[in-house]
Amino acid sequence: MPEPSPLPAATAVARLSTDQAAARRIGDVLAEVFDGETVAASAFEEPDGRWSLAVHFRDRPDEDAVRALVETAAGAQAAQSLAFETLAPTDWVKKSLAGLVPVDAGRFTVHGAHDRACVRANRIGIEIEAALAFGTGHHGTTRGCLLALNQIVKGRRALPRKGGRQSTEPRVLDVGTGTGVLAIAAAKTLRRPVLASDIDARAVVIARENARFNRAGAYIEVVHAAGLGRRRFWAGGPYRLIFANILLEPLQRLATPMARLVTPGGYVVLSGLLTAQGAPALAAYRARGLVLERRIRLEGWVTLVLVKPSRR
Repeated sequence: MPEPSPLPAATAVARLSTDQAAARRIGDVLAEVFDGETVAASAFEEPDGRWSLAVHFRDRPDEDAVRALVETAAGAQAAQSLAFETLAPTDWVKKSLAGLVPVDAGRFTVHGAHDRACVRANRIGIEIEAALAFGTGHHGTTRGCLLALNQIVKGRRALPRKGGRQSTEPRVLDVGTGTGVLAIAAAKTLRRPVLASDIDARAVVIARENARFNRAGAYIEVVHAAGLGRRRFWAGGPYRLIFANILLEPLQRLATPMARLVTPGGYVVLSGLLTAQGAPALAAYRARGLVLERRIRLEGWVTLVLVKPSRR
């Protein structure tokens, strides 16, 4: 008979209220410095639009060193605002996963391993564990993109095949893939090759692992890249569907290449936008000939579904 597991040791946590961009930068820095088995970070949006970042340490950290890392990523004010506390002995990993309930978006259910058996037979299950890479399906931007994909596929007219044959080149592009959840959803639904990219090297590794685990690895290629300048993006285009769930500024910078990379009659789905940021993002793409088909508003965030008019 196995011996009972020892009581988990007390853990330390550092908390910070910040914005989404700062939370991403801090997560990137921590991922480079700390072992993922000893440190775990989570971030979620508060009702007021701010983001709550919690960094759990298995062992008591050097607070000055952690503050120095946060200052490097997000500035002196963020470092000074970082608050440390010690948590009573508890299995906080299990506790956090218990609170990460499955998320339904159209035909998709995004879930963790602990809820694998709960996915109904008529759903497309996507198993994603919480990690420093963003994209578990719980955020309004990710759910907005999944709902957009669901509506595009449901519309029937989307993503026509030339001559009724399946192309061997990527016809879906996912910019800023994070955990790979959107690439996996597209691959499972459309059965088409997907080219995914991320500026974060660790996110690239996580997305590849998630693609294989969800049995979509044969369809998905993940590359480490910033922007769309690499030859691989242009060799795989034009694309029938492009996702870009990132931030307003890079979305505006990428408007010209994305307008060129999407095929006439194809879709560009933009997210990572607060409701007020929808108009400036839309203006950048309208100026390049794309047309708004719908807005999806969730929890203070907006997802834009754009279409490139077909040539007459």
